[in-house]
Amino acid sequence: MTSTAPPDPEAARAARPQQLRHVVFITAAAAMGGFLFGYDSSVINGAVEAIRHRYDIGSEALAQVIAAALIGCAIGAATAGRLADRVGRIRVMQLASVIFTFSAVGSAVPFSLWDLALWRVVGGIAIGMASVIAPAYIAEVAPPAYRGRLASFQQAAIVIGIAVSQLVNWGILHLADGDQRGTIAGLEAWQWMLGVMVVPAVLYGLLSFAIPESPRYLIAVGRTDEAKQVLAQVEGTDHDPDERVAEIERALDSEHKPTLKDLASSRYGLLPVVWIGIGLSVFQQLVGINVIFYYSSSLWQSVGVDPSGSFFYSFTTSIINIVGTVIAVLLVDRIGRRPLVLAGSAGMAVSLGLAAWAFSYKSGTGTDIELPELQGNVALVSAHAFVLFFALSWGVVVWVLLGEMFPNRIRAAALGVAAAAQWVANWLVTVSFPSLSDWNLSGAYVIYTVFALLSIPFILKWVPETKGKALEEMG
Repeated sequence: MTSTAPPDPEAARAARPQQLRHVVFITAAAAMGGFLFGYDSSVINGAVEAIRHRYDIGSEALAQVIAAALIGCAIGAATAGRLADRVGRIRVMQLASVIFTFSAVGSAVPFSLWDLALWRVVGGIAIGMASVIAPAYIAEVAPPAYRGRLASFQQAAIVIGIAVSQLVNWGILHLADGDQRGTIAGLEAWQWMLGVMVVPAVLYGLLSFAIPESPRYLIAVGRTDEAKQVLAQVEGTDHDPDERVAEIERALDSEHKPTLKDLASSRYGLLPVVWIGIGLSVFQQLVGINVIFYYSSSLWQSVGVDPSGSFFYSFTTSIINIVGTVIAVLLVDRIGRRPLVLAGSAGMAVSLGLAAWAFSYKSGTGTDIELPELQGNVALVSAHAFVLFFALSWGVVVWVLLGEMFPNRIRAAALGVAAAAQWVANWLVTVSFPSLSDWNLSGAYVIYTVFALLSIPFILKWVPETKGKALEEMG
């Protein structure tokens, strides 16, 4: 007869800091996908005007090239989940790393405009994959006690990726003496901006070899011994590994995989809660936030700011984005979801309205364009305020709401529909801004102001408060 000694509580407590450090490393490595998501999404900002002049194209063609990545995003997001269930989460990360790398090289040395657009689509596929696989993997490896904080790594990585891309663009511009088409080692500055992403892409791939596979995937494919080892690494040895495996197996067996049919309603086409989710996703984009992340350098140059100054302002707005994201993470569980998005909508409406007023004073043509000093300062402050109010509210809280507001039986399918609506709205804003700007820059900002104002009654009437409610309470 054999006996097993109970785990030593003191030893378990002593092991926790080391275990937590290991979990933080795993989470940070996976969140590199979020970093690349943010980096690749916004790095094009620094190349917009150079691409326009390099290929001598108008606003419509330019917009199609910039927005091409969003087509790939939709493809990558739609396929990543099923692919991860077949080959594993780590393999999908490695595949995304390879795609990011090829996209960076191809975008840096395109031989024509259509070739550049194609590589933008390829990069978008990797963005879409990273947007799905990183949060899914983190949720599956994070210990329950730390899951919320570790899940925030993904959003933090995205906004840091945006900031770093703008800092790199600014540095490269200075190396090229302020000329976006200036030559550095045989390539134009904008080509280096797009190509430097090779570095984090390769790092992402290397880190993926240093982290374990998701225990949920391992159990799903019958590799339970490996799953127990991973669970011991991330949750410690004070849990019964057999019981944890049995728990995950029961969850896998009881899962209902919802389809689009589950979202249907005879009266409204879709269930009301799904329409609310779509509304949140669409409003998040129609306020024009990605105009700042995709076009801010071009925007500031269009009102008379020199390229070096415009790149610097793009970097400072990305820092404000990080600050706002931190504020949202700190407040979302304290004051609730609805108060944050309402405050954000009001702040965005005021900021966008002031920007529209300031841009209405734009004068001059061609390269001789300027704003009066007062209006220029108002435009600059308003743009930063807009990013701050967005980041501390809609940028983070929408994803929290979408993860909480749907009933368990339809959550996955409803999230997929809401995310698809978000990509479509993102594409519409991205592809329309250059033409709207040529037509009337102030008018474009009036449109975004109207959507920020309309979001307020939408929240008040239809969006539920989910703070403090269990997921099982969502009906």
